[in-house]
Amino acid sequence: MSKCVSSPEPGEKPELVHFNGHLVAREGAMVSPFDYGFLYGYGLFETMRAYDGTIFRLEEHIARLIRGASILGFDACLSARSLAEACGETLRANCLKDARIRLTVTPGNGDGMPDPNKSWYPTVMATARKYVPLAAEKLERGFSAIIAQGKRCQSSPIAGMKSLCYIENLLARFDAQRKGTDEALFMFENGYLAEGSISNVFLVTGDTVATPKLEGVLPGIARDEVITLARACGVPVEERNVALDELSDADEAFLTNSVIEVMPVTSVDGKPVGTGKPGRITAQIASEYRASVVRATAQARFIL
Repeated sequence: MSKCVSSPEPGEKPELVHFNGHLVAREGAMVSPFDYGFLYGYGLFETMRAYDGTIFRLEEHIARLIRGASILGFDACLSARSLAEACGETLRANCLKDARIRLTVTPGNGDGMPDPNKSWYPTVMATARKYVPLAAEKLERGFSAIIAQGKRCQSSPIAGMKSLCYIENLLARFDAQRKGTDEALFMFENGYLAEGSISNVFLVTGDTVATPKLEGVLPGIARDEVITLARACGVPVEERNVALDELSDADEAFLTNSVIEVMPVTSVDGKPVGTGKPGRITAQIASEYRASVVRATAQARFIL
């Protein structure tokens, strides 16, 4: 019977995770069977990327998580500083420079249903894994996508939150993989474009960029960075309702998240977007994003 987690090779340093205030071997991070995250999906997570030992936009990720915890009713037991320190310590303990970091929090354990009137003793776990870049040909070709079969509910109280209730996203991704594509794009029930299963989506028509407004959409950290950078270099960005037919009529499209950064979308449901190749505006914004990463990393080294 195969094990889910393999042991390190002889001489190889075991992977360490930051679990409830302590660095422990991955195999030692045991979540209680009565944890509310395990029982109900009651919790949140953030996925971040580190460049040369610096976690890009760490403060923004932590702030978003705590805003979500406030909506869910357990922010009072969380410390932004402690969460940030856990991420940094995990990165350093694993001797990583370029990495993918995940921070997961739940209100902790208890008997029966969660009660927001009781004190919370949260479960907090930070992990760091080596970042493996996408193949060069994938960046040159761009992502293919499908329109997800399920619809997003714009008025859902967890819309726009990085909740552990992630089944809807996973099912859409599984469908995309079965169809040989890279991402699934959700529509809202009202027929407007929402977001990808792991990304925010942007369209380019002429020299103008459009992206769904933040009503039921995840306020992506990379999304915000892209909007700021695009406007700073003179590219107009509209945050508004985006109809599906705008996607088929667009000259370019791209996705953003903190790991893939800015990724061109060159086909949707088997039909090309624009010329079917990554476009000029997308390339410009991707270059600006990379430059922003370099500046932030250099600044962090200067401060240290």
